Amino acid sequence: MNAPTITPFSDESSDPPVRGFLHTAPNPNGDALLVTHGAGANCQSKLLIAVSEAFAADGFSVLRFDLPFRIERRFGPPRGNAERDRDGIRRATTLMKEKVHGRIFLGGHSYGGRQATMLLAEQPHLADGLLLLSYPLHPPEKPAQLRTAHLPNLRAPCLFVHGTRDPFGSPDEMNAALTLIQAPCKLLQIDAAAHDLLVKKVPGDLPLRIVREFQAFFNTFTA
Repeated sequence: MNAPTITPFSDESSDPPVRGFLHTAPNPNGDALLVTHGAGANCQSKLLIAVSEAFAADGFSVLRFDLPFRIERRFGPPRGNAERDRDGIRRATTLMKEKVHGRIFLGGHSYGGRQATMLLAEQPHLADGLLLLSYPLHPPEKPAQLRTAHLPNLRAPCLFVHGTRDPFGSPDEMNAALTLIQAPCKLLQIDAAAHDLLVKKVPGDLPLRIVREFQAFFNTFTA
């Protein structure tokens, strides 16, 4: 069986630019997934690579890309220009819509996933659903600082993948937050996993499990 191919991807025709890697499926199903990284990482994180490879092997065209803040600075967290990061996600989505004619899904790890939710809350027709890896519900040890104000405006189905040891939100806190979303959503809990979802106790087939849960969930709500 042929393996997916991975090629560098770059589009400098707009501001912000889009840079990352395109995973092309050997037997494409017509759908696309765009995934981006957290505040302290880039699109070369182990988690994003593993998830992208698993989705491409299942037929998805996957764009794994850097957010504008990371293109501008190789190291360090975002510095207050989240709107520009959302513009980067929007631009990446537009580019993928030129390449595929099926469903478009947005996703990301931590900060990247949060920005994807905020973008779809603003533009509900931009994509068909969300894959949120370790959504940062609140800063560690600051449970009162919830990042939920935009969740009632979400209208796309959402699959949240969250470790039971994630300091950015407990399972109970996550389940409470999901009740705010006015669209089908599901929480996939990963036992013993922390925020990176990559601790030793997590089974090595986690990316495949995410793909299976994703397909079962989204095929119920989208055509």
